[in-house]
Amino acid sequence: MSRATALGVTGTAAMALAGLPARAQTSEQSPVPGGTLRIQMDVRPVTDPRLLDIPESANVLRGLMEYLVEYRADGRFEGRLLSHWEANAEATEYHLHLRPGVQWNTGAPFTADDVAANFEGWADATVPGNSMANRLVALTDPDTGKAREGAIDVIDPLIVRLRLLRPDITLIPSVADYPAAVQHRDYIGTNPVEHGIGTGAYKITKFEPGRIAVLERATDHKYWGTAALDRVELIDFGPDPLLWRSAAAEGLFDMTARTEPGYISEFDGLGWEGYSVQTAATVVVRPNQKAKVGDQVPYGDLRVRRALALAVDNQICLELGIDGRGTVGENHHVCPIQPDYAHLPPLRADPTEARRLMEDANMLDFEHELVSVDDTLRRDTTDVVAAQLVEAGIRVRRRIVPRDDFDLKWKDYPFSATYWNHRELGVQVLALAYRTGAVWNETGYSNPEFDRLLDRAVTIADADTRRDTMARLQQMLQTDGVIIQPFWQSLYRHARRAVVGAQMNPKFEVNPHRLGWATLP
Repeated sequence: MSRATALGVTGTAAMALAGLPARAQTSEQSPVPGGTLRIQMDVRPVTDPRLLDIPESANVLRGLMEYLVEYRADGRFEGRLLSHWEANAEATEYHLHLRPGVQWNTGAPFTADDVAANFEGWADATVPGNSMANRLVALTDPDTGKAREGAIDVIDPLIVRLRLLRPDITLIPSVADYPAAVQHRDYIGTNPVEHGIGTGAYKITKFEPGRIAVLERATDHKYWGTAALDRVELIDFGPDPLLWRSAAAEGLFDMTARTEPGYISEFDGLGWEGYSVQTAATVVVRPNQKAKVGDQVPYGDLRVRRALALAVDNQICLELGIDGRGTVGENHHVCPIQPDYAHLPPLRADPTEARRLMEDANMLDFEHELVSVDDTLRRDTTDVVAAQLVEAGIRVRRRIVPRDDFDLKWKDYPFSATYWNHRELGVQVLALAYRTGAVWNETGYSNPEFDRLLDRAVTIADADTRRDTMARLQQMLQTDGVIIQPFWQSLYRHARRAVVGAQMNPKFEVNPHRLGWATLP
């Protein structure tokens, strides 16, 4: 479904090609107009959307900003600001058709010039921290770091043509990812909270990171789609889920953006509706191969990295870190639910061999500082990893830091735990996280053979054909001891029973346009 719709096949046609029955229309009732919905969520700072590296920041913008394409929980890509798109057989040329009648909240029409300007901005690798440039390298001139001449053409006011240097089946998934919020062509590179221009039905009327964001319907804006709510409040109750549970019991909010694994039964006990979805979201515990600790570069040594991975039983991390609510990981960051996943032999922890390797590297007396943010998911998971390392005879000191401090330098810690969001294709996350020099490469991994195989993988449209190359990529990440990736997380959400549209999205999206009340409270 993901592969077919990414290349322009409709969801209905993709199911027919797979021999599946057409999808039934949803039976969920439509929300009534009006009302306020209060959502518990970390309210994070916002900047130029291209630079966002936390999905919560994008959720603040979703009522104001929109995306060309949306990824749905059933695996299909659905047009939002695009009505449809087509790719040629080689996936080297895409025609993007804009939805007619869309306006900016200034009253100006949304046109192909806006889309072309966004692609030029997304492909600009000269902008520090622009992860979109890593996603769109097939549009970029390697000499200038900017969009190649002739790569992006406006065919008419509602059609944009993209011509790629090489086949790339990840293009549509890339523009559905959270850093790809569409800006007005005159505001590329700016902060939407400051200028307030978007195509969505809402405007941001209050924004205090760490406390609250308020979105109110823009009554003077002719919105192209549907939106029921008059007001949405995103409320930050801090990192402790126990406080969320108490606030919910006191009637201070109506829906969780995400319910942490250890508190699912607590919210069930409130009588709220629970939702869950299996995802490729995960925690990655990684050494940075280039980081200096004193006068050493400890994780540049393969023996050290292999020892860390061998000391950890991922099944134990799954059970104790997230209460078993997911599936076990395999230390290569490609999930079994992704269509290009390749099955490899199961991993087996070996603490004795881990200690031997660390001793062989003359690092048995070295004390590793393992850092995590102070939230239940990463803190608990990292505690379990640290305990197993200590049991193997490896010295570890834990450091837990506030989320704002962690986010400022999440890529730079020598040894730490990071949360990675769901991606539709395995090849996507490999390009984002493990390609040499990628903006989000937090491991310092640099392997020319890995990069070469990855370049090949993104050109292969058929997932079955791509799987042989993926197997080699996955094996390289395991063999090179790049990460400890203990599990794939199922995501959960709870809402009052009268809330409509609260289903959990695999990518942790909270979209006000899809929410409302069955009856006004």
